Amino acid sequence: MTKPPLVDLVGVGLNATDTLIPLTTYPERGSKVQFTQASVQPGGQTASTVFACQLWGLATRYVGKLGDDPAAMLHLREFARAGVDARIVTAPQTASAQSVILVDEGGERTVLNQRNPRVQLTPADLQREWITQARALHVDGLETAAATLATSWARQAGIPTIADLDELYPGVEDLVANIDYLIVSRDFPAALTGERTLERALRTLMRRFGCTVTAATLGHEGVLAWDGENFHLRPAYQVHVADTTGAGDIFHAGFIYGLLQGWPLPRSLDFACAAAALNCTAQGARGHIAPASEIESLMATAPRYAAAPVLD
Repeated sequence: MTKPPLVDLVGVGLNATDTLIPLTTYPERGSKVQFTQASVQPGGQTASTVFACQLWGLATRYVGKLGDDPAAMLHLREFARAGVDARIVTAPQTASAQSVILVDEGGERTVLNQRNPRVQLTPADLQREWITQARALHVDGLETAAATLATSWARQAGIPTIADLDELYPGVEDLVANIDYLIVSRDFPAALTGERTLERALRTLMRRFGCTVTAATLGHEGVLAWDGENFHLRPAYQVHVADTTGAGDIFHAGFIYGLLQGWPLPRSLDFACAAAALNCTAQGARGHIAPASEIESLMATAPRYAAAPVLD
């Protein structure tokens, strides 16, 4: 078999086809609510992160599993259009993962997921060179066993690993043990460690698992990161929010972009916050993946939310 090309980033994890429905009035139980439009767009945590990095000029590879339906063709067309090296495992006679996303008038989204177990990526689906022919590896947590194997291969090859985790999936501790840059949702650190404050939980995660950086994204409050010596609280940028779908995915893309540029941690976090903010100004998981120049401009000009104090 031909050896895959060396890329800057390989992502192993989730994809989904999103049916996005904007609503002026969020439905109450038992109600009937009209909507005026619906759009079908490609999304998914890792798939969107990889896609954004490709648009910013990084060479990328995506590893994931799709069905053999029109949704799969949508993903493949988008990867091909952007130039992503897509290594897709196909589950025959199976529907790809899909989400229905309701977006209220304030831009907050509610996600309904449908995922056939047959499109779950497994360790047997992976090829080692897909992972080791890269400068960095990004994973999420749902397909935990596959992500754990991929990160173990990356660790053995000296490749830095980044993770986007939001739930305590079975086996997640084995995965976290392979992660260098652990950037998770707000509640994940305390849930995994049992610590009562986020700050203590981030410290405990680093001490227990040996991560280089532990961080939690905080919505409009930005991100809090611990580098082993200092906390870095970087507030979010203030923009008009149309839809928060994909904000975390694009945040991780921005962080990875900065990491591979060799930027200091605060600058990478700021770039990630700005990239996520701009994506929220349009609808969809990849609503507005802005050029790097536009992200830099926002960083230089936009106001930020007030920073909350960092507590020990």
